[in-house]
Amino acid sequence: TIRPVRRSYYDPSSAPGKGVVWEWENDSGTWTPYDMDVGITIQRAYEKQHPWVDLSAIGFCYVIDFATMGQINRQTQRKRRVRRRLDMVYPLVSGTLPKSQSWPASPGAAAAPPVPACTCPQCLLVMSVKAAAGPGTSTLQPRKAAPAKPPAAPKAPLPAAGPKAPDGVAVVRGPLKPLAAQGGRRQAASTPALSSAGASSSPPGVGSGKGSRPGLGTLNRSHLQRLAIAQSRVLIASGVPTVPVKNLTGSSPVNPALAGITGILMSAAGLPVCLTRPPKLVLHPPPVSKSEIQSIPGISHSCRKTTKKQAKKGKTPEEVLKKYLQKVRHPPDEDCTICMERLSAPSGYKGPQPAVKPDLVGKLVKCSHVFHLHCLVAMYNNGNKDGSLQCPTCKTIYGVKTGTQPPGKMEYHIIPHALPGHANCKTIRIIYNIPPGVQGPEHPNPGKSFTARGFPRHCYLPDSEKGRKVLKLLLVAWDRRLIFAIGTSSTTGESDTVIWNEIHHKTEFGSNLTGHGYPDINYLDNVLAELAAQGITEESLAQEKD
Repeated sequence: TIRPVRRSYYDPSSAPGKGVVWEWENDSGTWTPYDMDVGITIQRAYEKQHPWVDLSAIGFCYVIDFATMGQINRQTQRKRRVRRRLDMVYPLVSGTLPKSQSWPASPGAAAAPPVPACTCPQCLLVMSVKAAAGPGTSTLQPRKAAPAKPPAAPKAPLPAAGPKAPDGVAVVRGPLKPLAAQGGRRQAASTPALSSAGASSSPPGVGSGKGSRPGLGTLNRSHLQRLAIAQSRVLIASGVPTVPVKNLTGSSPVNPALAGITGILMSAAGLPVCLTRPPKLVLHPPPVSKSEIQSIPGISHSCRKTTKKQAKKGKTPEEVLKKYLQKVRHPPDEDCTICMERLSAPSGYKGPQPAVKPDLVGKLVKCSHVFHLHCLVAMYNNGNKDGSLQCPTCKTIYGVKTGTQPPGKMEYHIIPHALPGHANCKTIRIIYNIPPGVQGPEHPNPGKSFTARGFPRHCYLPDSEKGRKVLKLLLVAWDRRLIFAIGTSSTTGESDTVIWNEIHHKTEFGSNLTGHGYPDINYLDNVLAELAAQGITEESLAQEKD
């Protein structure tokens, strides 16, 4: 699969230009950063000392309250903590901004000029180690452009020997000679200390100008170890403070440049630095054969398809709303929260005029909130027109709410593997598959094609009593076309694509690095609350049977 990539530039006065990061607390209690554009919007409102900011203008149904530092879901009213922290400032770009580029380049496009190598000590160290190991290693991608002029070489040759690094510890000292571009290609500068330390300046098999240097894969382990020890001696001899880095395996030195700037600063403060492997992201379970897949007891079939359902015909908006409203003869002295005009005055709605007098007022029978009838009819006409109504103030649902999910297929079954935190039960796997297509009249851009990225999507529930309950309610949500919608992706920014619709799913199987996996002790309760906010409860199961 080939996807385009891009690099974005931001104003120095924006959040990334100042090193400001906004984060929200996920269900596992850890912090997740907002997307860059969302963080910039929040920071802009924060700097203007606004009490809150509504993110609906950029496609999110959240309000950020700066007084309580909380995020409020406008549909479920669920609150999460948010925080603002300072991180490293993005590097500045001098001169005019480069033209936007994407990969792959168009055929026949002129080759871009080579990017000058970074000359910071960390990158110089990486390049010098790569130069000693051979050209078979991967090419260093500098973080930012730097002047092409390499640093001046030391006037005197480096000492032949220096303090010996202890076993299992690699020592970092100042920069070495970088790779120099000579003759239109990258060429390794020779390092005298390598030969004086007992290792040849060129790997075995290299003659005087003949043959080619073997890549890293052709060097054996003992030679790499001698090479790294010799490199450490060169660094020690250069006279810059050391940075001890513990070895992962204890058997051979670790390339100290991989410790990064954080490791260098920690070591300078006297703190121990140890390179550790990052936790592994596990999206899918081990392979499962067809014979191991089981149907779910109490749930018929293992696959459900959905097609576009037409709204019920024969009922006008006024007839639909009549079931949920009571007329109010003496309106209270307050605003209509739809048009923001006084209820005692005519409706302020300026769009297409419904066949209702603009001064009539009605009260919803369940929640008792009061609105202009004119405004409610206009709101209904701008929605899905499925015979249901949702109070814009408290989100109480009247009737059966349905969505605009495109046609697709939902599969569900049991696999013989346990989720983290649910070791005593197997796993329910759900597979959603929605193909791309053309938007219908209920979608944002009727007649325009839409994309469906990332399908089939695999999701997981524990095969417990509560897990099966969630699955049954998800089946109701699927039938009512509420799990997906067509809109703008908050992850990629792509418009006219299939997106999740406010019912969170767990898409990681054996980890929780992204916040979409297990263990998560609150997930099942949270998703039940999200389903209830869509009007799907245990009562819905009885209605579906009827």
